[in-house]
Amino acid sequence: MQAQGLPVTSEIKIENGKLCNLFFHNRRLNNSRKELFGCRNFIKLENIVEVPRALDSGLYKCRLIYSDVIEKIEFLPYLKRKIKSLKIVFCDSIEYNYKYENRECINELLKLKKNCDDILIVKNKKITDTSFTNIIFSDGEKWITPSTPLLTGTKMEKLLSEKKIIYSDISVNDLKYLPKAAIINSMLDLGDNLIEIKNIVVG
Repeated sequence: MQAQGLPVTSEIKIENGKLCNLFFHNRRLNNSRKELFGCRNFIKLENIVEVPRALDSGLYKCRLIYSDVIEKIEFLPYLKRKIKSLKIVFCDSIEYNYKYENRECINELLKLKKNCDDILIVKNKKITDTSFTNIIFSDGEKWITPSTPLLTGTKMEKLLSEKKIIYSDISVNDLKYLPKAAIINSMLDLGDNLIEIKNIVVG
């Protein structure tokens, strides 16, 4: 199950008028442009994204749509979703190496979430991501993130570089040894949304 079609998207947190985590957003955007479109010029988002004065306070999202060039920039209010439960779904054929605008492959799996708030995707017996975030687990001493994500997020890259989280293979059977989980993405920091392991369910 592959994501079909381009372009690609990027979502940047705007906090009190400031674009956040630009180093990792710049790196991913330019790596994606190089790998998907053969682009060799380096775009610096701080040079092309001008945050409107109206967004000088509060929390917003800057959403970019791009291919070999930046096609669209939009600014949106950020509405935080509270995720308390995850339904484990299995799909060995899913591919989502880039943040494609086309999310059909993930949307199909979301139909399986039943009464849960979101899904947790398992590929080749390894835990990957939820439908819109990376996931991190606590073993009581440290935070561990699956070494098999569908898409390595910019927040995940930042936390790994700061050694606040570490990689490890995680299977469904490992969950009983991990007391809690957290979800992260460009808009969600570690600790913003915690999930009890008992609320990650199979079947």
